[in-house]
This record gives sequence, C-alpha cells and structure tokens, in this order.
Amino acid sequence: MHLDDLSSVKDDMVAFIAGHGMRRMNSYVPEDVPTVIFEEDDSDGWKDFVEHAKSANAPFLTMSEVVLEPEDVATLIGQVRDHNYPDHDAVELEEAQELTQHVGKTGYLQLGFSHGGVMYLYETATEWYDTFQELMETVTDLGQIIVDDTDED
Repeated sequence: MHLDDLSSVKDDMVAFIAGHGMRRMNSYVPEDVPTVIFEEDDSDGWKDFVEHAKSANAPFLTMSEVVLEPEDVATLIGQVRDHNYPDHDAVELEEAQELTQHVGKTGYLQLGFSHGGVMYLYETATEWYDTFQELMETVTDLGQIIVDDTDED
C-alpha cells in the first residue's frame, strides 16, 4: 500500500510510542551520524522498530517529519526553470509543477533510537517525496557544473 500522505501514519506512530510508555523527541538524525537502517517487512514494520527500541531500553525515540511547503515547491520550480536549457527535456519542470498537488502533505518520516553508540533508524517516504528529493539533487548537481567553453586552437 503506497500512501500519498503519511500524516495518519505519524499519528499512529505517536500513539503507539506513547502506548509503549516511551517518550519522543522531535529531531532529525543526519546522514553523517553512524546509523543502522531498519529494513521493514511490511507497511507496519515501524511497530517492530518501536518494539526493538523498547527492548533495547532506549529512553526515547527521535521523530522527524517533512511536510511539503508551498515555498519548497516554488523554489524547486524556479531552480528547474533556471537550469532548463532549450535542448533539455522539460520533464523535470513538469514533475516539479505536479508536486504542487502534494503541498501540505507529509512525505517523509524518520524514527530513531540510540544504542551502543549507534543510531538505529526507520525511514519511510511517499513516491512524490522521493521525486522531490531527486529533483532537488538534480538541480543542485546542475548548479555545480562549470562549463568551460574556452577554445584551445
């Protein structure tokens, strides 16, 4: 089952964590922290993750969410337009414009707990959020390309 908005999953996570007598801390664990990514077997795999945290006697779980804001989409569309050359396909611009239908929706959730000096993470994302991330990376990569058109004849 692929959801378009993870806000109901977030609500379920909050209730499930509280039901296990655990606390939550709103925070994001960045990529530069040593981590182990939890691989889920099904869409409710996050429940197993919470139960693992409880078994590890984690004092709390970290929780982060990303809600798509109108400014995020507008910035992305502007950057795609700036980097869209005449000979380049307009697929990226179309994909960026389609993201406007997801404004206000939760597209990414991360749960985490620390044990033995390592962060254990559970992450889930919608398809549109993955598209948003890919477009952001593409635009960032294009912005770093330096064109050297000097002629050495």
